[in-house]
Amino acid sequence: MKAFSPKLPTPAEVAAEWAARAESSLATFFRRAWPVLEPGKAYLHNWHIDAIAEYLEAVSAGQILRLIINVPPRTGKSTMVTIEWPAWVWLRRPAARWLFASYSQSLSEMHSVARRTLLQSDWYQAAWADRFRLADDENLKREYRNDHRGAMVATSIGGTVTGKGGDVIVVDDPHNPKTAESDVERATTIRDFDLTFSTRLDDPATGAIVLVMQRLHEEDLTAHCLAQGYTHLNLPAEAEARTVITFPRSARQVVRAPGDLLWPGRLSAEVLAGLKVALGSYGYAGQMQQRPAPAEGGKLKRTWWRFWHYPGHPLPDVLVPLGDGGVHRCPVVPLPDAFDQTLQSWDMAFKAAEDTDYVVGQIWSQLGADCFLRDQVRDRWDLPATLTAVRSLTTAWPSARTKLVEDKANGPAVISTLRREIGGLVAVEPEGGKIVRVAAVSPYIEAGNVYLPHPLIAPWVDGFLNECAAFPNGAHDDQVDPMTQALVRLTARREPEQPDPEESIW
Repeated sequence: MKAFSPKLPTPAEVAAEWAARAESSLATFFRRAWPVLEPGKAYLHNWHIDAIAEYLEAVSAGQILRLIINVPPRTGKSTMVTIEWPAWVWLRRPAARWLFASYSQSLSEMHSVARRTLLQSDWYQAAWADRFRLADDENLKREYRNDHRGAMVATSIGGTVTGKGGDVIVVDDPHNPKTAESDVERATTIRDFDLTFSTRLDDPATGAIVLVMQRLHEEDLTAHCLAQGYTHLNLPAEAEARTVITFPRSARQVVRAPGDLLWPGRLSAEVLAGLKVALGSYGYAGQMQQRPAPAEGGKLKRTWWRFWHYPGHPLPDVLVPLGDGGVHRCPVVPLPDAFDQTLQSWDMAFKAAEDTDYVVGQIWSQLGADCFLRDQVRDRWDLPATLTAVRSLTTAWPSARTKLVEDKANGPAVISTLRREIGGLVAVEPEGGKIVRVAAVSPYIEAGNVYLPHPLIAPWVDGFLNECAAFPNGAHDDQVDPMTQALVRLTARREPEQPDPEESIW
């Protein structure tokens, strides 16, 4: 009897099957397109690729119209989002118009050339040459169109987009990592995004905006867009807490335990350890962990602080969560009965507005080498309200005879108005920048000589700690400034008086 021999599919049939799978699944398309874009490099799959693919599919289907993807560098974010996804969408919607932007024109152009390389590759053309054809007369590095009037246009933040628009806008790495700490540079990027790119959707009701980047500052474009309600896919290199990622199309869930690595096959524990050294605590926190400041704090670490409670009313240690999932216990001591000196320290704002820093007044006391923050007032006040706050704090703390007022913003006006009413107002001209001033006092904090009220006594302490931990990449530093101003004064080394050489002791 003749043995049964199944018919094997031909190479053409196999290619057609894989093309059909790639067309129906963006994750499969990613895998099949990899050899075209990275010839000679082995493809290494990971679940985060599936997650990004589903979120982008949800955008393509109109399920999500505003999306942020925060993911570490070298995890394929630009390849997937900026190069492969648009090419996949053109298989079904060749008339789609795309607008791409990065922090530099050269980066945008590099992505644009790679995208066109994929579209014109033998693999892509063999499977889908019948879908569209690139227009010969509009096929440039930065801009090309097809015979369905679909377009892909690459520009930069701050670049010219006059007359340009799209159904989808992709912003890939809008901040230059070298200048992201500059308030001016970040504000310029956000302003350009608001005034230029966010208004370039052909149909704002159905058009989509996708932002893909690594975090560089608490006031970067991610923070700006999160405040506007964007959907957020956040994928840190190491999970800092139990996190559940739910895929928007399949409802698949990935549960990350504390310490779980995003991509062990590429970003192993050894690789991440090396990056922590190379990038430093701030660089690693932003670029790898998608949190602009280290969890334990950077220049002012959470574990350095000590806390006080009122005598006779003990309180438990303050627990500080660590980045590795552990917990540090900060000691709590009774507040002393008497002090060597007590002072006020003020940081003033220019005006009362929702987007300005706060006015902050603090009460600090010193006993020997130890300094104690005893009270704080903080709000967005105009000048009349600030004057009232200074009067109120002075009445509440008569022992604080010295009142340090930074000589900027409304500081000079406060001193001029109140100097005949309230004594001890001292204008302070800060020396060096904010980072220099923090560096000057941080040894005292690290040594355990600076005490804060227990958070159960003063709930505002949690916000104070968060601001200090995020410095200098935090959204605000208004509590840090009066703290450094006070500690510089309280910890100043006073040299002993020297006898007049002209004077004889005889």
